[in-house]
Order: sequence, then C-alpha cells, then structure tokens
Amino acid sequence: MIALGAHAEFIIAAYVGVFAGLAALIGWTVFAARQTKRRLEELGDGQRANSSAQ
Repeated sequence: MIALGAHAEFIIAAYVGVFAGLAALIGWTVFAARQTKRRLEELGDGQRANSSAQ
C-alpha cells in the first residue's frame, strides 16, 4: 500500500467524506428525478403526450 505518512488519517477521512458526499448528491438527484417524473405523470404531462402523437 502507498505510504501516507503522518497524515494518513486525514487523507483517508477526506476521501471517505468526498465519497459520502458524492453518494448523497447522486441519491438526492435520483430521488428528485423520480419525484418530478411522478408529479408530471399526475399532472398529465401534456408535452410528452403531444410529442408522441406526432
């Protein structure tokens, strides 16, 4: 393994924090997209209906 020296704990904590934050952002985006899609379907989503009929 790479020798991280005296700052190994900080480096590992920084990577864990970045990966956790990135996972949270991806999860939030997926959740919001599903919620938006569901809301559009409830409202009828007229633009999609019109574009698929043409």
